[in-house]
Amino acid sequence: MERAEHDQELLPLIGAHVSIAGGIEKAIMRGEEIGCTAIQIFTRNASRWRAKPLAADSIAAFQQARSASRIKYISAHDSYLINLASPEVELRKKSIETFVDEMVRCDQLGIEDLVMHPGAHMGKGTAAGLATLTESFRTVFAQAPSGVRVLVENTAGQGTCLGARLEELAEILDRVPQGNFAICFDTCHAFAAGYDLRTVEGYAAVMDEFDRLLGVERLALFHLNDSKKPLGSRVDRHDHIGKGQIGPAGFQALMQDARFAGIAKIIETPGGENHCYDLENLGLLRRMAGQEMSGD
Repeated sequence: MERAEHDQELLPLIGAHVSIAGGIEKAIMRGEEIGCTAIQIFTRNASRWRAKPLAADSIAAFQQARSASRIKYISAHDSYLINLASPEVELRKKSIETFVDEMVRCDQLGIEDLVMHPGAHMGKGTAAGLATLTESFRTVFAQAPSGVRVLVENTAGQGTCLGARLEELAEILDRVPQGNFAICFDTCHAFAAGYDLRTVEGYAAVMDEFDRLLGVERLALFHLNDSKKPLGSRVDRHDHIGKGQIGPAGFQALMQDARFAGIAKIIETPGGENHCYDLENLGLLRRMAGQEMSGD
């Protein structure tokens, strides 16, 4: 038994974004079915502004399922409707209220990390958008639970979206020193934004740039997605690991980077029939890391 528990501790934190349909606690079961040691979820319907408060029995069922599982890391992702950088007063107000609610829900469930996109400036320019975003964050952190960490995710830079450049992420964190922040690094987004991850050397250069601007200690989660679109396209289209424009070499370099051995890696691609694509992607990532899941 001690050997089995030790083997579990050595397994890389790898998993997928899983559904909460039918009850938030069912996400744990879905993650376990495909061998996840880490998962990401929505805590509410991501396509609606309003959400029912979490029921006490749902919270208890989620926490019980988590404690009994081999899933060691869970992050939540906020609603894609939220735009904390919006120049429109009502949309920004609604976004702040909804984001605070997202943090409260994470706190209730015991989820420590909430992933978010920095938002879009909607034609007002990057400087104005970053100013609005950081002002929104100050309001958020004055109201939200202190135990939930906000993971700002890099973006592909589609349209007027902020956060495609690492310099912008650094500016956000620096301008809100009271914020409980870290970074979620999405490989597809980075590639689409112009960061070349196709080779071992390219991967190393990108991570050196990250370390120079932000510090690798601020990297708390990876979204591992290949890209259907070419380098610098600024178009966010996820592909399966090694099947897109990035290819396998960069992902293998990341999976073997000792600095990130303890950092969770989440895939966000279609699972396929009977989870066939999830199983293929997760198996490939484990092989790249040099580890396989042992049987129960």
